Parts: sequence; structure tokens; C-alpha cells
Amino acid sequence: MKLAPYIDHTLLKATATAADIRTLCAEARDNAFYAVCVNPVYVPLAKAELAGSGVKVATVCGFPLGAVSPEQKAAEAKLSVAAGADEVDMVIHIASALDGNWAAVEADVRAVRQAIPDQVLKVIIETCYLNDEQKRGATEAAVRGGADFVKTSTGFGTGGATPEDVALMREVIAGRAAIKAAGGVRTPDDAARMIEAGATRLGTSGGVALVAGEQTGGGY
Repeated sequence: MKLAPYIDHTLLKATATAADIRTLCAEARDNAFYAVCVNPVYVPLAKAELAGSGVKVATVCGFPLGAVSPEQKAAEAKLSVAAGADEVDMVIHIASALDGNWAAVEADVRAVRQAIPDQVLKVIIETCYLNDEQKRGATEAAVRGGADFVKTSTGFGTGGATPEDVALMREVIAGRAAIKAAGGVRTPDDAARMIEAGATRLGTSGGVALVAGEQTGGGY
């Protein structure tokens, strides 16, 4: 199994510079990753750097806390798409999930879906803060709201993806959407476990090392 087509090569740190983004894009081109994932301010730069490469540009919305209104998320997503984003990874309002307010979670997702009807929408439920019942509810609400992918994690919470969470999400989704595992995918073995559990996309800042580890049979 080749890992490169699964990888969203990610750089979302507050300290990321334009030079860092150019390096990220060069790595994505050289390794034929599926996409890069950058903060909205860098969408135009990434789009220009990746022109003609086939590598998609993904960005984030309501990131990393999810604690802005659906209308704000929708506006942010729409602006990012206008700037060149092919995909948007939004964060749900996590407190609504903790409260079991699934109508609010669904409405949050639907607002962004309606703002960007033609782009891929990935919905981050931040599994590290939720129990299994809440993970199930958040996944179902995300799918009902129009998610193309349900994503485990931002990478900025207290934990990242686990194969168990991916399998739980796959059960709930039942073929209606795809799954992105993000946070903690550090070795080829990690990646293989996520894919076996049901992930079809991997969010990682270590894509180059993942591919190198795959080629050498080791991790990093």
C-alpha cells in the first residue's frame, strides 16, 4: 500500500512562515501527496505553488476551537474557497456535542455546507474531548449536516486519532461519508492501522517521514 495518496501534508502552526509553506508545497509535489492543509492566510500562496501539480489545497475553518458562530464559519469557508481552497476542514462547536445538542452541531455543519456546496467539506469532531456516545452523536450530526468526511482531530487538542475511534466512526457513517484520521499518525504502522480501521485520508505534519519510513520499513 502506498501512503502518499492518503496524505494531507499539514502545517497549521501559528509560527509557519511563507518560506515554510513553500517548503511544504514542494514536499507535497515531490511526494505526490493528495493535498496540503494550511491556514487560510496561506491559501493563495499554496494554490500558486501547487499550480499544475494535481495536489489539492485544503484549509481550516473555525480552527482549532470551533467556538465561533455557524455564520462566521460559513463566511470564513466561503472566503477561503474564493481564495483557491479545494477543501475545507471545519471544527464543530465542541460544547454543543458535550451537551448532546445534535441539532446545533448539525446546523453548524449545514451552514458551512451551504456556503461551499461544491468543495469537499471535512468536519472535525475532536474525539479527545468526547465519550463514545458523544462521538457517535457528533459523527451522525456531521453526516446529516452534509459532511463529505468526518475527521477525528485538530491535532491541537489533548489527543489525536486512534484506530478505535476510526472504527466507531465508520460504523456510524455506514458508507455515507469518508473518514480522515489526524493527530498522532507518526509511523507507517500508525497509518496502516488507521486505514485498516476505515480512514481514507490521513492528516499529518510528518508526511515526508511517513513515506520515507514506508520505503525503509521503519518509522521515525
